[in-house]
Amino acid sequence: MTLVNHHAEGPASAPPLLLGPSLGTSYALWDEVAPELSISHRVVRWDLPGHGGSAAGLIEAGATVGDLAGLVLALADSLGIERFAYAGVSLGGAVGLHLAVHRPERLSSLAVICSSAHFNGSTPWEERAALVRREGLAGLAENADARWFAGDFTVPRLVRDHRDADPEAYAACCDALAAFDLRDRLAEIAVPTLLVAGREDPATPPSHLREIADAVPRATLVELPGASHLAPAQCPEAVLTALRAHLGPGAPRGMAVRREVLGDAHVDRAQARQTPFTARFQDFISRYAWGEIWTDPTLSRRERSMITLTALVAHGHYDELAMHVRAARRNGLTPEEIGAVLLQTAVYCGVPAANSAFATAQRVLAEEDGTA
Repeated sequence: MTLVNHHAEGPASAPPLLLGPSLGTSYALWDEVAPELSISHRVVRWDLPGHGGSAAGLIEAGATVGDLAGLVLALADSLGIERFAYAGVSLGGAVGLHLAVHRPERLSSLAVICSSAHFNGSTPWEERAALVRREGLAGLAENADARWFAGDFTVPRLVRDHRDADPEAYAACCDALAAFDLRDRLAEIAVPTLLVAGREDPATPPSHLREIADAVPRATLVELPGASHLAPAQCPEAVLTALRAHLGPGAPRGMAVRREVLGDAHVDRAQARQTPFTARFQDFISRYAWGEIWTDPTLSRRERSMITLTALVAHGHYDELAMHVRAARRNGLTPEEIGAVLLQTAVYCGVPAANSAFATAQRVLAEEDGTA
């Protein structure tokens, strides 16, 4: 099966995130946002049929948003991605809404950006499809900036992608928009949902996003001043901030892992000692160390404990070592295995370091056994 053109970036072991484009654009729409998101996610950007590098034959006249959603699922399947977060702009956002309603088991979360549950009825899109089939895309591309951006902002590559798109495929995408209306199904959406509206967007004004936010249970709405229809290109930092808050439950997830590994008593003490001066550091630890590193499935928690014990011995951090000896026991290491790790450190970190480490570990293990 021919797949839509796509670009993947970020760690293969990271949570997958698929990014959908707006009509007339390519995955370059996400150029200022995707690299930052790829720090914590496996980001896959895709092109609409006949746009960017995708074959025009992937779509035909009379196509539906459901057909485009099927192409996205085929792409995910080819990459071995069963469940994924999804964010899309305009038509790409409509694809996300369709997936959330019809294939909710495939989505972990949804972000709908400068989009709608309907696109002002079928007539404007039927007329545009007829125009493009008759005259091509040059005329539409001439006023792309006015439809896409606020002020005198432009992205020449996106305008060029608009001009170079295949007219028949573009028109078929217009057919899909003409037939799209999910307003009566929005209340069924159960995945965590973010709506992002551009205050200056003439195509899908904030009222369209508010309509979705009002209908989708527990949805979050963010309105961006100064943003028009292609917000990820014009206001990438604002879009990135909204997506990170939506996609990256690093601190809450990290806090759960931190408690599982270090124990409630230790974490409660650390939280009780937190001050305004240390609060950002505590958040950093929970979000990065525990929310990203310790949650990476590449290594098991047992393996991470052994690595951590070694590193702490090497640097002489014996108070931290005591804490992580307890953590190692929670992660399934036996006293004998902990001893073997410390014996290894005698070779590579030095006998004096290992001597202190054995003393610390022996005290902790005795306390745990009730023999201290």
